[in-house]
Order: sequence, then structure tokens, then C-alpha cells
Amino acid sequence: MRVFLAVARGGQFVAAARRLRLDHATVSRRIAALEAGLGAKLFDRRTTGARLTSAGERFLAIAEQMESAFLHAQAEIGDRDVELTGVVRIGAPDGFSTYYLAAALRDFAERHPGIIIQLVPTPQVIPLARREVDIVVVLDKPEAGRFVARKLTDYSLGIYASADYLKAHKAPRDVADLSEHRLIGYVEEHAFSTALDYVRELFDGAPTSFECTSAVTQLEAMRAGLGLGVVHDYIAHRFADLTRVLPERRAMRGYWIVTHEDTRGLGRIRAVHDHLVAAVERDRAMFI
Repeated sequence: MRVFLAVARGGQFVAAARRLRLDHATVSRRIAALEAGLGAKLFDRRTTGARLTSAGERFLAIAEQMESAFLHAQAEIGDRDVELTGVVRIGAPDGFSTYYLAAALRDFAERHPGIIIQLVPTPQVIPLARREVDIVVVLDKPEAGRFVARKLTDYSLGIYASADYLKAHKAPRDVADLSEHRLIGYVEEHAFSTALDYVRELFDGAPTSFECTSAVTQLEAMRAGLGLGVVHDYIAHRFADLTRVLPERRAMRGYWIVTHEDTRGLGRIRAVHDHLVAAVERDRAMFI
């Protein structure tokens, strides 16, 4: 069952083998044995990977129920959640992870040394549905799926530039002046959420000439004097070399924290979730 879920979620036998620390042949044999036992073909094997058949899709729902039942049994019978041990993987936007989560989890790590925290740059609910992460922080509340979502906080963003850039270039007086500056933004086709359209919103559609998919890289490009960019205010306040321009232009967005219905009750996941909710509530003023 564990092998089946790894192949189904990864879409490849090789990726599943790597994740489970098994060899490719073992993974293939176990899937073949499972298919023989069920009397049904679960995967279409292709050169590009493994795709679930209709029978595989139906079996996936059953397998995930069994996985959830086992996790809860493991916590209850093995007392693992009493001790709060194990791995909790959190997916979140890179800016939030780098400039908030890492520090916000310090106290938790000291109180619960048996829990291993893993941060991954996955600000979408798809990995949560596949059980590749336990908690995810997203920009949009999921409207479908077996998820439990809670609003963490709203946050504000503004236009910033480095002090060195503003020494070499006259600060814009109004939005029309933005076209005279180098502007930094996202690679639009790689934007993981429509909420990231704040660059277009604040620049009033003025074209960007340097684009990247990482908020952290955009920030470093601004600090290097490459141009004007949009930064989360709670991040910008950490850097004395950044200056806000056109302060009347501001965008508002929000963070949601999401868990899966089947695993949110596990002690270690619940503990991390509740800690993050409390930490953001305590620090709410810094986000706006």
C-alpha cells in the first residue's frame, strides 16, 4: 500500500523508489503483486511515467483511507503523539518561509525536540492532497477537496527600491513615472496564484524588465540596485537599505493555513498548526 501511494503521488516508479529508499525492481514487483492480488491493473506504464487507470483512481481513495487509519492507530497504540515525535512537513511561499516561519518555529523546536520540521517551497494545496506535505500556507482559500482551512492574516505590500538605486535614479513622483524605471516582477506563466497579480496592480500595468519566480530573489535584486519592485511590508521592514516609494500605492493579500481532514488530528500536526496560528495572531500588527 505504501509503495502504491508513492507511485500514485509521484507519477513515476523511479521517483517512488527514491522516496522509499528502495530499488526500482522492488517497487515494480510490489505493484505487480498488488495488481495480481486485486485482479486489476492500477497503472498505465509509459515512458513519461505511470498514470493511474480508472481502477487505480478508485483504489487510491481506499488506500488513502487505510493510510489515515494506520497513522491514527500508530499515534494511539504506539503513543507516538503523546511524545510528539516524527516529521511535520510545511509547504509555504518562499518569502513567508524565509522571513517569518523559520524564526516563528524556534520556540516550538525548543519545546518539542522530537519533532522534525521540514519547510518546502510548495505554496499550493495539490501536494497536501497527495500527502507530500502535512500543512500548507497558501494565498487562496481552497474551495474544493478534503481540506480544513483557516485564515492566518492579511498582509500589505508596497513598491520599494534600494538606497543606492535611488541615488542613481530619481524617485518616481507618480505612477506614470514608473515607465521610466527598471521594474522587477514575476514570470507570469509561472505564478502559482492569481493573488500574485499585485505587481501588475501596483505598477498599473507598466512592463517589468527583470522577472523571476522567487520573492526572495526579487528582493535581493532590489537590494542590488537592479530596479523597483513590490515587497511585502513585513519583509521590507527588515532591511534598512530599502526605501518605500509611492507610499499611497498599497496592495492587500492574505495567508491561509490548510491541513488535510484525515491527518489534522494527529498530535504532531495539530501542535505545529496551533503554534503557527498563535504566532501569527501575536505578530499580526507586523503584517500590515
